[in-house]
Amino acid sequence: MKPSTPSDQGATNPAIRVRGLVNKFGETVIHDGLDLDVQRGEVIGVVGASGSGKSVLLRTIVGLNRQAEGSIEVLGREVGRLNEGEREALRRHWGVLFQDGALFSSMTVAQNIQVPIKQFLDLQPHLLAEVTALKVALVGLPPDAAGKYPSELSGGMRKRAGLARALALDPDILFLDEPTAGLDPIGAAAFDSLIRNLQQALGLTVFMVTHDLDSLAAICDRIAVLVDKKVIVGTLSSLLRHEHPWIREYFHGPRARAAGTGA
Repeated sequence: MKPSTPSDQGATNPAIRVRGLVNKFGETVIHDGLDLDVQRGEVIGVVGASGSGKSVLLRTIVGLNRQAEGSIEVLGREVGRLNEGEREALRRHWGVLFQDGALFSSMTVAQNIQVPIKQFLDLQPHLLAEVTALKVALVGLPPDAAGKYPSELSGGMRKRAGLARALALDPDILFLDEPTAGLDPIGAAAFDSLIRNLQQALGLTVFMVTHDLDSLAAICDRIAVLVDKKVIVGTLSSLLRHEHPWIREYFHGPRARAAGTGA
């Protein structure tokens, strides 16, 4: 069962609003006048060809890449108009899972989870330990995983540990960059199920960069397709009927038929 459709209030007051976004590196333009709304409480999947700027879009929204033009609002705040203190406060409201977890290799899982907590909160040691244990359990890791280093974990466990860190501050928005990349089909399906359950239980807005057609079909309310340096947004069923050549190839090609989304 997919997450419920976002409310009318979410449609008029989106979690993320991007207007006129231009990203370029040197003379190469990645996004040119891109507009996108991400509604509160939805799971949106972001797809596109290699080089279309999926991860660049994510990194721009979270402030790791500075756009050439355009505006970005997150939770009603225009990021470009905020001072550094206000920006830092806004960052508390989102968590990011980068590819393969992006954990600090010299830290245990528990220490990785505690990095954002220590940055923003001043908790007593026993409370810090309790919160850490809760996050470990929340993502389906065994308790003893907290004391292990990333090199001692499987790929799927590292992703779950990275997810626990992304959820450390109880964010409103969760950004996922290729969360199922490198996982076998069973592990990928289990991770999809975890994301869906967490989204429903915690009321998260999820912005997910992915190439996984199974993930799109299983958990996404809408899909944003990056084509022609802009974005086309729709449900899976509407995009299956879209006439854009790349969209047709993506959703009706051999991999799509294998995933059960194409005809």
